[in-house]
Amino acid sequence: MINALPSSKSVLIIGAGLAGTEAAWQVAKAGIKVKLVEMRPVSSTPAHHTSDFAELVCSNSFGALNSDRAAGLLQAELRELKSLVIATADQYAVPAGGALAVDRSQFSKSLTEILQSHPLITIERCELKELPNEENVTIIATGPLTSDDLAEEIRQFTGLEECHFFDAASPIITGESINLSISFRASRYDKGDADYINCPLDKEQYFSFREALLKAEIAELKSFEKEQAIYFEGCLPIEELARRGEETMRYGPLKPIGLWDERWGDLQNKDLRREKRPYAVVQLRQEDKAGRLWNLVGFQTNLKWGEQKRVFQMIPGLEDAEFVRFGVMHRNTFLESPKLLSPTLQFRKRSNLLAAGQITGTEGYAAAVAGGWLAGTNAALLAMNRNPISLPPTTMIGALANFVTSTANNNKSVKSRNHFQPMPANFGLLPELPEKIKNKRQRYGAYRDRSLNDLVSAIKKPPLTTHQNK
Repeated sequence: MINALPSSKSVLIIGAGLAGTEAAWQVAKAGIKVKLVEMRPVSSTPAHHTSDFAELVCSNSFGALNSDRAAGLLQAELRELKSLVIATADQYAVPAGGALAVDRSQFSKSLTEILQSHPLITIERCELKELPNEENVTIIATGPLTSDDLAEEIRQFTGLEECHFFDAASPIITGESINLSISFRASRYDKGDADYINCPLDKEQYFSFREALLKAEIAELKSFEKEQAIYFEGCLPIEELARRGEETMRYGPLKPIGLWDERWGDLQNKDLRREKRPYAVVQLRQEDKAGRLWNLVGFQTNLKWGEQKRVFQMIPGLEDAEFVRFGVMHRNTFLESPKLLSPTLQFRKRSNLLAAGQITGTEGYAAAVAGGWLAGTNAALLAMNRNPISLPPTTMIGALANFVTSTANNNKSVKSRNHFQPMPANFGLLPELPEKIKNKRQRYGAYRDRSLNDLVSAIKKPPLTTHQNK
């Protein structure tokens, strides 16, 4: 644990999503009592289906696994920091080619059981509608689905208007309902095992499918959400991609490049390749360890449920698809963090109040976990009257924290109140390397090596040395 100093203080954490779960673990590891408040199942959200902690609502993937990719580097840093959430994701990983994907149910249930059984963690199932008094060390980790009452309380506290965008989840179908005489198993460019099920479309099928998407009925948003349909560009609904151009889906989730069915013949035969290569491919990724459930990759949607069944069953191989969960859209709230937070994730106007996870404006599961680690570590230090820490900007965690808290990201000349938008992990956030490296793979490898070296050096310094090496 962090170098032990007696403390009678406890830490309050609001929200038991990915960030709140990681934060609670880091605080408890430091020997500090935690009160973890989660409103589910007392009050639910438009996207959650269970009351388990760290429920993954959009997909079951944490992104690329290799550490020379931005998402993979973030995961590698979190492993170095002994993240509970990433360790649990590794434990319940399912085949996903070069990505880290998990069995959602087992993953969330395991984390719930771990926190419930920890002697220093007290769990309360209720909806907090007000911020606690200023004496409490508190972490707001309510995520993008923060309840209306608490969101209004935060807005009153910050004095800023609410920022938001719309996010959506993909549907899930049963594996036994997929027609494997039409679809085929393969990973793109044969990376790893044949972990994905692929449904090929010819040109006519593709354009018929796109036309059906364009004409399908959309589920109506609430009246207060109709004013401005702001989407997160990294997670657009499939029908929105269809609207953006005839070929847009083919350059996104329906990209056929790198996928080949052995039944078509020899991939090395150029004439055969030209003849057989599909015009587009829909991919399905395994949801659970047993392989009984599969999600449609990149098929976030706001279509009405009946329309989802009708349109998605037009996909070759999914004619008899049985849906166990339809896609849904929901409003995501986030803070205008550059005006509010420091790189330690403390609010500038109230130092013992911190924020973590997607509510700060980071995007992606691993980024939420990273925010939980940093906020949890700093909350424990504050509870012991010690100085909080920040991580080097050469690390992906430090770079994300720096981005969402830098005033440079709030250009005051831009009048739009939604100028600051959520940011996923990416190498563009990191400071340039001392020397130019033209080869992209080598350049990303150099970013990784510098990041992990700087991270190890940072955690060897007090007060983290004992905490992280235990």
